[in-house]
Amino acid sequence: MKTNPVKQKLQRGEPTFGTWLSLGDLYATRVLARMGWDWLTLDIEHSAVDWSQATMLFGAIADAGCVPLARVPEGSHHYIKRVLDAGAWGIVVPMVDTVEQAKVAIAAAKYPPTGNRSVGGGMHAMNFAAAPGDYYARANDEILVVLQTESPLGVENAEAIYSLPGCDAIFVGPNDLRAQMRTPDGADPTPQAHEAMVQRVIAAGKKVGCPTGIHAMDPASALERASQGMQFIAVASDLRLLTQKAQETLQTLLPDRSSSELARY
Repeated sequence: MKTNPVKQKLQRGEPTFGTWLSLGDLYATRVLARMGWDWLTLDIEHSAVDWSQATMLFGAIADAGCVPLARVPEGSHHYIKRVLDAGAWGIVVPMVDTVEQAKVAIAAAKYPPTGNRSVGGGMHAMNFAAAPGDYYARANDEILVVLQTESPLGVENAEAIYSLPGCDAIFVGPNDLRAQMRTPDGADPTPQAHEAMVQRVIAAGKKVGCPTGIHAMDPASALERASQGMQFIAVASDLRLLTQKAQETLQTLLPDRSSSELARY
């Protein structure tokens, strides 16, 4: 049975870099999976991806030698079971604000007696090049559990959440964190206040020995976060990489056209 190199890198204190899959396109995913990313995360939370589609993408990523992950819509037993049985090698769970929410998500990703994941299926074992029996015996050691910190409440509970057994890494969703920090009148936090909150996450992770990470929009930002000690770092997305290069091309071809006339996504 294959082992999960991302878990191994995180445990060794090394940074890992991946990108977000929001297009749900098989061709684009197969190309990205062969380019050298440590992992690719299929965003099932915010993208219109069905289960059959997800299963094909997880298989394509695993067959290419990359690690397929899934961001689930929520940290429930139902969603976590479905993506793992569909062949994901790990989960990214959004909006984890409390220890209780974290425990539910971790338990759903682990077979008994550690957790309460239901036993069944065969696609999961295929993606690890294993027989089902071998997968059931070793999946608890190989499945990656990443919990997201996306609110001030999550930051307040950081040390208690990050120190839970089975929490492999923490991932900051910077946009949701910024939105959750808005004042009652709807004003966004200052960049300095937002960054201070991110630094609290990094400090909490270092204190309890849990890897942290964040979504960065460009390579320079990703490397800066790695220099700060973050290890699970997403760089843009398939959609962002596509549109960014297309915008650069159009700006060269059509220099007289204002940037507001070029669609941005």
